[in-house]
Amino acid sequence: MSKGAKSGRSTRSGRAARPGRGAGPSGAVRSGGPGDGHPGNGAPDGPRPAVPARATEAELRTIATLAPRAAVHDYDALPGPGEATAVRADQAGTVRDQPHTLCFDIGGTGLKASVLSQRGELLHDPVRVPTPYPLPPKRLVETLVELARDLPAYQRASAGFPGMVRSGVVVSAPHYVSPDGPGGEPSAELLSAWGRFDLQAALGQALGRPCRVANDADVQGAALVRGSGLELVVTLGTGVGTAMFWQGRLAPHLELAHHPLGHKGQAYNDLLGDAARKKVGNKKWNQRLEGALEVLRGLVFFDHCYIGGGNSRRVTLELPEDITLADNTAGILGGVKLWERS
Repeated sequence: MSKGAKSGRSTRSGRAARPGRGAGPSGAVRSGGPGDGHPGNGAPDGPRPAVPARATEAELRTIATLAPRAAVHDYDALPGPGEATAVRADQAGTVRDQPHTLCFDIGGTGLKASVLSQRGELLHDPVRVPTPYPLPPKRLVETLVELARDLPAYQRASAGFPGMVRSGVVVSAPHYVSPDGPGGEPSAELLSAWGRFDLQAALGQALGRPCRVANDADVQGAALVRGSGLELVVTLGTGVGTAMFWQGRLAPHLELAHHPLGHKGQAYNDLLGDAARKKVGNKKWNQRLEGALEVLRGLVFFDHCYIGGGNSRRVTLELPEDITLADNTAGILGGVKLWERS
């Protein structure tokens, strides 16, 4: 990254200053146990509130409005289904008569879920289970249904999926086509099972609720962007995801993670995925990320870039003002925006 680009703030230790770190209380207000999972009568969506201008961790507790005292979650330490504690919504308003959304964040190493109010408030601590392998479509749907079993009542569902998705239909599932998981050798059986699988219809039928499914980076981006100019979202997790928004509207999805980046023809996933990070170490991984961000800047000329995903916490670069580190909870919080923006 050029010297002119390195104008962002950093801590004394040299780590990039994360927006919102240490600001405000982190303890969630807790109340009674989980709901029975039966549908209720949801009210129609109201006027769309303004999205926060910057993706601070406190702001990410909600999507449309701030949610004071929301918990900061470490997904690696999340409880499993049935072990989490219900969280009361923002005391400033009631969500009793609003539609609640069951939101799934489907990943290569973990599957997470929570229920959110229409305003984007977490109604329950997110729950997490490791992603099981081999993972044909039927097993994924069954695992997600079980994950949601002890969560509060909801009237609709959404999911972010790590692959190309069009109208809820899976076009590619790079993590799941190998019996061994990400990076493994694909099998003909799993390639056939995932090819053009209508995950949106299958999950909706299994849950008995209307459901919407989109690419996971697109869903995370919906929770982050502020609707100004060209905004790029980069998610760093098992693999690398990207999403672009123009004036708040989602652009056609591009799987940039599979585009060649290195001089030997390696793709973004090969150089910046979690397996690569573990192999070369965080220092070299950050150097690669710095170069990749410069390539993306020259490719799309973004007005603002957000870096999310589970490995965003491992970024130690000094970032310029037009690049923001975002909290990984956006993968769940964007599920409400998926309905709002659809």
